[in-house]
Amino acid sequence: MSSAAALPAPRARGAAAPVLSPWGLAAPLGLAYAAFFVAPLVMLIAVSFYADERMTRLGLDQWRRFLFDAFHWKVIADTLLLGLKAVIATVLLGFPLALVYRAASPAWQRVLLFVVVMPLLTSVVVRTFAWIVILGREGVVNQLVLGLGLAAEPLRLLQTELGLVISLTQIEMPLLLLPLLSVMSRIDPNLMDASASLGASPWRTLVRVILPLAAPGLAAGCLLVFASATTAFISQSVIGGGRLVYLPAMIWQQAMIAAHWPFAATIAIALLLSVSAVLAVIAMAGRVAAGRAGP
Repeated sequence: MSSAAALPAPRARGAAAPVLSPWGLAAPLGLAYAAFFVAPLVMLIAVSFYADERMTRLGLDQWRRFLFDAFHWKVIADTLLLGLKAVIATVLLGFPLALVYRAASPAWQRVLLFVVVMPLLTSVVVRTFAWIVILGREGVVNQLVLGLGLAAEPLRLLQTELGLVISLTQIEMPLLLLPLLSVMSRIDPNLMDASASLGASPWRTLVRVILPLAAPGLAAGCLLVFASATTAFISQSVIGGGRLVYLPAMIWQQAMIAAHWPFAATIAIALLLSVSAVLAVIAMAGRVAAGRAGP
């Protein structure tokens, strides 16, 4: 056989190039996901089943130590409650702002969007330390309270859950607003006119039409805020201080100070499972709310 016959036939002019299958296109992302998320998670689970801190023998000692201590359950509850408080605060402040954004002109919408995105351009460490200046005994808030005569002495806001929730509300606000604004900007204004023509009041239109239609974006924002607030180690440590104990701080103490990697892995898995359970509830509530649009 000649060498010319062994060569593949040239592709006809205008013939379509071979198309990769969906699995072939998704393979690089899937491999990266498996290497940088699934594999470390499996290793974390494996480490949690070592019975001693030197990781010489297997056992359920770390899980018994964690699950049968009431203090650890209280820390889980405090961590989840902190995330829920941050979600409620951001929704109460962010949803009215989203309504203002929807009613504003395109020029003002660009201004509001820039204001929303601007905090993301600043390091979370810088924003957290800025809140120390704002919430301190001689900070802006206390100066305003004392100047208005609302208190006889400076309020204690640092190293309190109230101060931590206030700071997290500002820090996490963009995570709520970005998906919410994206959804609300696509709501057809004719739907509100139709609701009003059917006799619905503005409040009923808000509750029965706008809110259900905005539910997917609101649920997505709540998911991001809750996941970020419950794992905000820097804010919890700097604003909350040592008086408030949450799961991220316990993980850091066990891993970096006590060097007890199996117990740190156990706490990390407990944090992952508890936060994922609440996220599933929030996502389900968003789907239920999205199916109730109507005048």
